[in-house]
Amino acid sequence: MSEDKNNQKEQEQKEESNSFHGMVAMIGFFGGVFWSIIGYLSFTLNFIRVGPALILMPWALPDWKNGWLGQLVGIIAIGVVSIGVAFIYRLILAKINKLWPGAVFGFVLWALVFGLFNPMFPGLKPLTQLDINTIITSLCLYILYGAFIGYSVAYEYHERTVHEGESIQS
Repeated sequence: MSEDKNNQKEQEQKEESNSFHGMVAMIGFFGGVFWSIIGYLSFTLNFIRVGPALILMPWALPDWKNGWLGQLVGIIAIGVVSIGVAFIYRLILAKINKLWPGAVFGFVLWALVFGLFNPMFPGLKPLTQLDINTIITSLCLYILYGAFIGYSVAYEYHERTVHEGESIQS
C-alpha cells in the first residue's frame, strides 16, 4: 500500500516536471515568433536593416530567403531556436523572479548575435558599420524578448515551486 502511494507520488512529480518543461518550450516558441513578427514589422517600416530571415543567412539557400517567404521561414526558425533559449534561461536564471535578469539576458543575446556570431551572418554588417536605428531598435527588441522569456519562465517556475510546493526536476 505504501509502495503504491510512493509510486503514485513519483508519477505525479514526473508529470508536473514534464508539464513545466512543456510550458518552457511553449514560452520559448511563442516568444520567438511574437518578437520576430515585431522585428519583421520593424524591418518593413525601415527601423532596422535586417529581418528575421537573418537566421537563414549562414546556409546557401535560393533567393526566396531574401523575400517574404524567407522572412516567414525565419520567424518560424527563430521560434524553434527560442525553445532552446528558453531552456538555457530556465537552467541559469529561472529562480530569480524579477524582470531585470531577463532584460540583461536579452542584452547578452543581442551582444552574441551582433558581436560574437556576426561573422556567421554574411548579410549582417559589423556592429561598427550598422546605422544607429538598427542598433537601437534591435537592442530594444532583444531586451524585450529576453524580458518576455525570462519573466515568463521565472514566473512559471515560481508559481510551481512556491505556491504549489512542486519539486521541478532539472
